[in-house]
Parts: sequence; structure tokens; C-alpha cells
Amino acid sequence: MKEYVIKARNVTKAYGKRKVLDNLSMNIKKGDIYGFVGKNGAGKSTMIRVIAGLVIPNGGETELFGHTEESKVRKERSRIGTLIETPALYLNMTAKENLELIKIQRGIPGTKCIEEALDLVGLKDIENKKTKNFSLGMKQRLGIAMALLNDPEVLLLDEPINGLDPIGIKELRELLIKLNKERGITVLISSHILSELTLISNRFGFINNGKLIEEMTASELADKSRNYLHLKVKDASETSLILENELGIKDYEVFPDNVIKIYDEFDEENISLTLYKHNIRVKEIMPIEESLEEYFTKLVGGMDNE
Repeated sequence: MKEYVIKARNVTKAYGKRKVLDNLSMNIKKGDIYGFVGKNGAGKSTMIRVIAGLVIPNGGETELFGHTEESKVRKERSRIGTLIETPALYLNMTAKENLELIKIQRGIPGTKCIEEALDLVGLKDIENKKTKNFSLGMKQRLGIAMALLNDPEVLLLDEPINGLDPIGIKELRELLIKLNKERGITVLISSHILSELTLISNRFGFINNGKLIEEMTASELADKSRNYLHLKVKDASETSLILENELGIKDYEVFPDNVIKIYDEFDEENISLTLYKHNIRVKEIMPIEESLEEYFTKLVGGMDNE
């Protein structure tokens, strides 16, 4: 069984009367690429800052690598690399010079770490190019190189794909998979774009209004996106009895306005014929495949901005 590298228990954070984190608990296992999903303003950035030690919570507990004592947690943070949104770069300096400055600021010994970090993120060939001439995707990769300087076991990435074009997103995705598979680095990556996180993450946490409302594996999430038969009738209660007693259908849900979603393997024609024989008025019947985005929207209640 994999060990947990990060555990959060009932973490709360408020700014005045505004509660940003509300008794949030989450668990990240060693080797995970953990997709932290929530609409803008849900509390993702604040929670990542709590883990990184940049925000002090009002309550709760954060465990890192099995330690909860504050002095030990501070020490364990040296095993974590962090990129929060757009990296702070000196645009008139080269990629290598930016990394040299960060290395000095953090007191990291030697110079080998710079070459290794640039090589890992695919910037070795342009290490002497000034960062003002970098694309946004290249800047994000340089930001990850900064986070890699201390050879971390865990990477915390807050909305790293924001503003990237499709090529930049693809390059970042491939880089994170490489770091995870080849270096064994655990990744916590936040985003409001579920479709992108499903391409790399093996576990997910869904946050809304400061609460973690669900945690699941990638396979469990995939099960949420499945075919169903949308059925709208005059009387859902009577129809449900017929579905169960006449057709043996057990896996279904009843929604407002007499809508029924049938998840069992279904024969649309047989269902229609059976309901017709029982004088059930069918208003709508159609097969649907619910996308993961639809599931996400239903789970967190829309995609409002901050």
C-alpha cells in the first residue's frame, strides 16, 4: 500500500468573514498525479499555499511525509517544489541566470542542479536566451525548472496551464508525466479544466466553496461518464415500477420534472414498447453520453468566475 506524502485534516482559512477553506480534508499518495479540480475561487490556490507554508490556516492540521509537528513540517517542506501560477522571472536575464539566482537565494549547493533542471524541462539548448523572448509555455517550464532545483519529491502546481496554447499545454502535460514516471515525483496540480487533468491524473479531488466534496481515482471518475437513456414521462413513480417489475431495470435515477436516467444496459425500443403497453405517456426518450465536464458542472454547480 502506498504511503501518503500529504494529508490535510479539517483545514480552515478565513479572511475576515469570508471563509476560503471550510474543514477541508484531502490525502495524496506517493507517486500520485493528483488533479485538484474546482471552479475559480473555490479555494484551490489557498490550499496549495497552506501546504507550501505560504498561508497560515486558522485551524486544522497538515501532515507532510508522516509528520504533523510544526517544526518537522517546516523541515519536510524542503522536499517540495512549488510553482504557483506564473513564475516570477527576471526578463532581461537568461534561463540559466534566473536559475543561478534562485539557487543562491535558496542556498542550494553546487551547479549540477541547474543543468539537470534545464535538461529535464527541455530548455537546455536555449539556456542562454533571455526570458523576455520566451513563450508563455517556455516560461512555465522554466518555472518548473526552478521548482526542481532542490530535487523535490513532490511538486505543487497551481493552475500551470492557464493561458497556454494547445502546444504549450501538450508540452507541459508530457513533462509532468515524464517527471512522475521517470523521477517518481508526486504531483499535485490544480485546474478548473477537468478534461486536461483527466489526461494525466490518476487521482482527483473536487473542491467547491472551500470544501473537498469528493475524492476518487481516475477509473472511478471514468465511471461517472457513461451512457444512459434519458426518459421524460408524465408519472415517474409509476414508470419506475414498470421498469423494475417488467424489465428488471435496477440502475436508474429519478430527477425533477419526471425525468428518469437509465444506466442499465438498455433496449430503447423494448422500453418504449413496454411503456406504451402500460399506457405510459413518454414525452422524451433519447440515449445520452454524459461528459466529464457535465459531471463536474453538476458536482460543483457551474463555472462561475471569482
